[in-house]
Amino acid sequence: MLRLAAVLLRFNRGTLLLLDPPPGLEVAALPGVLWDGRVQAHRAPACEHAAIRSDLERAGVPFSGQVPERDPHPAQCPRVELRPYQDAALCAWELAGRRGIVVLPTGSGKTRVALAAMARTRMRTLCLVPTRVLLDQWLREIGKLYPGAVGCLGDGVHAVSAVTVATFESGLRHMDRLGNRFDLLIIDEAHHFGRGQRDEALEMSIASARLGLTATPVRPDHPSAASIARLIGPTVFELAVADLAGRFLASFDLIALHLDLSEGERTAYEERVFVYREAIAQFRRQAPEASWEDFARIAARTDQGRRALLAFRQARALLGFTEAKRAVLRSILARHADARLLVFTADNQTAYAISREHLIMPLTCDIGRPEREEALAHFRDGSLRALVSARVLNEGMDVPEASVAVVVGGSQGEREHVQRVGRILRPGPGKRAVVYELITRGTLEVRQARRRREALAPRISPCL
Repeated sequence: MLRLAAVLLRFNRGTLLLLDPPPGLEVAALPGVLWDGRVQAHRAPACEHAAIRSDLERAGVPFSGQVPERDPHPAQCPRVELRPYQDAALCAWELAGRRGIVVLPTGSGKTRVALAAMARTRMRTLCLVPTRVLLDQWLREIGKLYPGAVGCLGDGVHAVSAVTVATFESGLRHMDRLGNRFDLLIIDEAHHFGRGQRDEALEMSIASARLGLTATPVRPDHPSAASIARLIGPTVFELAVADLAGRFLASFDLIALHLDLSEGERTAYEERVFVYREAIAQFRRQAPEASWEDFARIAARTDQGRRALLAFRQARALLGFTEAKRAVLRSILARHADARLLVFTADNQTAYAISREHLIMPLTCDIGRPEREEALAHFRDGSLRALVSARVLNEGMDVPEASVAVVVGGSQGEREHVQRVGRILRPGPGKRAVVYELITRGTLEVRQARRRREALAPRISPCL
């Protein structure tokens, strides 16, 4: 029996080089493999490492080369206690071959599921997070449990250990050198991927085990869904706010307040909406299957289209903080004078207007990290009773003391709404949260509000 020569697998700057293939082996048929004429060798994305090894083993073709670095494994973690639904989520991920996305609402302990995955697998782990705020939170949470050193990539720190936390940008920047150092990737807020911007960070890693976490998954028909499934895995477990509220999350009341525009506001709004609706109606007649994003891209090429997009933005801006919203917000703040309260707006301009009018601390992208952390500390100890934000509080920031939220306006649909509601659902003794949603009658906000409420609906049947 003829003995085949071994294929040499070599990690090279976030890719795999397949060197010295034996005659007769169809190297180009292996997953992701292409010929690279620059180096006269076949090359594949590092993320195909496990699939290529599996195909070579099935074909009886030997291979060599220590693609993973011989780094030590993480220190032994103590057992992580999980709630029943968290344990079910981890079980579903393990049964799916340790690849996939766990969807759980904000405040339900997604980080805890990830810590349990690290403890059970004892794999060299890289946690990828979108912001520096989340970088700090993950470092704290891992440090409470993990007895070894925890590495950090981001916010001016470059320290790599068997368990490391990195921002998306730092992970992308260093993955060409670190892509063979980890066996498990944990991707927080996984819905940010699949759009091509940061996907290379996942493509450049050989990690076969991948756990994505999110409260707001992309829809199956979204253009990024297929890429996310390829890079991380499919959704393996999903629960919504309504599935957990009252037992594992705080019970809450969602109060929708329908408000009217003043006569002047209505006139200005209808003038702008008329310009926009004429343009999009004409576009729909020509391309009935096209998306709004298609309309925006094509409209930006013509004067008429640009006028329509400007009118749309002006109409939305007009709804940001109407006279009725201003009056109702004042009433809500007085009604909940003793509660810790979060106000959410559609844009920074509205956030600053509310901040000036009610002397509420704003948290926006313009506020530096030290000042933001100081404000959050004062909010937690009760020195500040309210915060106002456009987007900074949407994702990842932990404010368990908050019990009242006022959604004055939004700009990012269902995902944004789920994240905002989740900010006030951290459980506490006797806690019942309240969410006020301010909706202007006869405007675009009505349909948007309906979709946002649907996003909070249960994902499992009541009998379960």
